[in-house]
Amino acid sequence: MSTFYLVSVAVIAIALLLFLVMKLKMPAFIALLLVAVVTALATGIPSQEVMPLVVAGMGGTLGNVALLVGLGAMLGAIVEKSGGAEILAERFTAKMGKERVGPALLLASAVIAVPIFFDVAFIILVPILFSFAKAAGHRSPVYVGVPVAGLMVFIHNFVPPHPGVTGSSTLLGADIGLVTIVGLLISVPIGVLAYFVSKVITSRRDFPIAPMVQRNFDQAGAADVVDEPDGSGGAVGVKTGTVTKPGAVAVVTMILVPILMISVGTVGAIVLEPETPVANTIALIGQPSFALLVAVLLAMYFLGVRHGWGRQELGGVMDSALAPAAIVVFVTGAGGVFARVLTESGIGESVSNSLIGLGVPVLLLAFLLATVFKVAQGSGTVATLAAAGLLQATVTEGDYSSLQIVLIVLAIACGSVALSHINDSGFWIYSRFLGLSVADGLRTWTVLCTILGWTAFLLICGLWFLVS
Repeated sequence: MSTFYLVSVAVIAIALLLFLVMKLKMPAFIALLLVAVVTALATGIPSQEVMPLVVAGMGGTLGNVALLVGLGAMLGAIVEKSGGAEILAERFTAKMGKERVGPALLLASAVIAVPIFFDVAFIILVPILFSFAKAAGHRSPVYVGVPVAGLMVFIHNFVPPHPGVTGSSTLLGADIGLVTIVGLLISVPIGVLAYFVSKVITSRRDFPIAPMVQRNFDQAGAADVVDEPDGSGGAVGVKTGTVTKPGAVAVVTMILVPILMISVGTVGAIVLEPETPVANTIALIGQPSFALLVAVLLAMYFLGVRHGWGRQELGGVMDSALAPAAIVVFVTGAGGVFARVLTESGIGESVSNSLIGLGVPVLLLAFLLATVFKVAQGSGTVATLAAAGLLQATVTEGDYSSLQIVLIVLAIACGSVALSHINDSGFWIYSRFLGLSVADGLRTWTVLCTILGWTAFLLICGLWFLVS
């Protein structure tokens, strides 16, 4: 088939996908599967091979993603339900002082955002934002909430085990451990940028907030941290019956365990002789799914059992975490199906080659494709997977190093952050919980997300030139 025909099918398929999701409000899982089947038939894939291709695309994506998202959701649920997120934010602020409330909560939110999905993590922090914003003398929680929301949604799109970046890493064959390390390193300057850009954004005008949110803010008080030793170096917190809150050190440790294990595995693969007993053991330790499994098991004891949780309560919390995670997993899998069809039909190769033939570098192409999908339909996960699907043939057949593929994955992640607006669920969670109008949400959330996405992309471009 001609390149023109294949490109036309790709354009129509993308338009159909956006129409089904945005206009008809069809669930993304069904829409992705339907468009994938139609696209496969339109590009001449034999009808008897369509569903086996769907199954292969689903299985190839979910083999890795389901483990990471499921275990990550469980770890996040334990941190949330144990009161770990709250005590972590309180402890950071107590150590750094109320005059540094903004940086303290920003640092705490960054740690919390690594294992917990943005919507859950931000909602957890809202009452803490209110309390400490008032204690710091702010007239509104917006002054503290803007940088926290911006950095948390950036990490959600940028660092595994979150579904979009994990799925695109799987599709493009990137080393997830290396993606995690580079993603975390880039998140550090982005966090600093989020803090200072937010100060500029919020200093230019007053942001009236909804009456109900204003009442909640007015009633918020400074948080009190109860310093009781728990043997983990942190504070226990307030007891509720026989259940206590874990210490801040214990919470941070549970979050850092998988990151450190993945880092050990990545470094070990570089410095150790392959296929030796030590190298094989280190490889197991560094597998992201194994690292998260270890972290979940440790968190069950140190954040749960040790603080009075019963087996039934602990099991219920972990099982309940899989319900929202299942939606993400299935949408991610369906995105993998669409990506597989784009590859097998030759569309991905034709589109990528056509755009690269126009002189568009692969890194810029990755960023722009993700940005277009993000602006059009709102979901960062769908945008990431669709962009990765279009680039899969070019990347897998290209002569790119492991680090270059990681940078391509992260360039896609940058595009899934930039220009977030009213069709993004994160926009509504942020604006409604802080009591902002749509216009003020656009002035703060959209502006900040765009600046963070573009700046991170420029940093990635700099790294690309250094390693090329």
